[in-house]
Amino acid sequence: MNKIPSALSLGLRRGGLEIRQFARQRESVVFTLLFPVILLVIFGSVFKDTIAPGVTFSQYFLAGMIASGLVNTGFQALAITIPLERDFGALKRLRGTPMPASSYFIGKAILIIVSMVLQIIMLLGVGILFFNVEMPTDPQKWLTFTWLVILGSACSTALGIAFSIVPKSGRGASAVVSPIVIILQFFSGVFFVFTQLPSWMQQFAAIFPLKWLTQGMRSVFLPDTFATQEVAKSWENNRTFAILIIWLIIGVFFSVRKFKWDRD
Repeated sequence: MNKIPSALSLGLRRGGLEIRQFARQRESVVFTLLFPVILLVIFGSVFKDTIAPGVTFSQYFLAGMIASGLVNTGFQALAITIPLERDFGALKRLRGTPMPASSYFIGKAILIIVSMVLQIIMLLGVGILFFNVEMPTDPQKWLTFTWLVILGSACSTALGIAFSIVPKSGRGASAVVSPIVIILQFFSGVFFVFTQLPSWMQQFAAIFPLKWLTQGMRSVFLPDTFATQEVAKSWENNRTFAILIIWLIIGVFFSVRKFKWDRD
């Protein structure tokens, strides 16, 4: 008697399928993986100022783009592609198969992890080769970087799945999701020094995880002396960890309770 594959085994196979399907969509590959790199090249080439002792704008912007990339590959990508799959009937057909629902989400998570790793490698490579960005030498900073990437990716993935119920159609998903991401990028200190933004923008951004991801990444790639330039005059990594956990719980809750497999 053949053994029935486990949900994890099916999820791993589904992840391989997700990666192959993603690789065939050149527009998605360019937008998801290369767009942050292109922005880094453009902004890093135009703005060459030193914004603080020992800190160039390229170094500041790299930290923001890595954080923003986690949101792009997780939240934005899933909140757009899942409604499209729902419109095409792909989710309804999957739901009608013996494959556990968890395997579908495992497959999506694998795609996000692979995309995120590739994007980070490219961003770090461009930062080192073209803008002379120095990498941290303190192992503690790389430990902080690791939990930020893991927790940030998990949070973005859960929120992307949860938010996929908001767009009324696949065609309109990009028009709903992309402006939200762009606004949060501007408000969260990705394109500008955060403390130079109006206080109401700072307070609004502090509600959402992207602001804390960018601040956490700055604690990794910027010297510790720059912490005095932050709103609280410190990196607040413990607070960053707590807020990301809260948003992860919110994302998982709504993903489990509200996810739709077919159109209304």
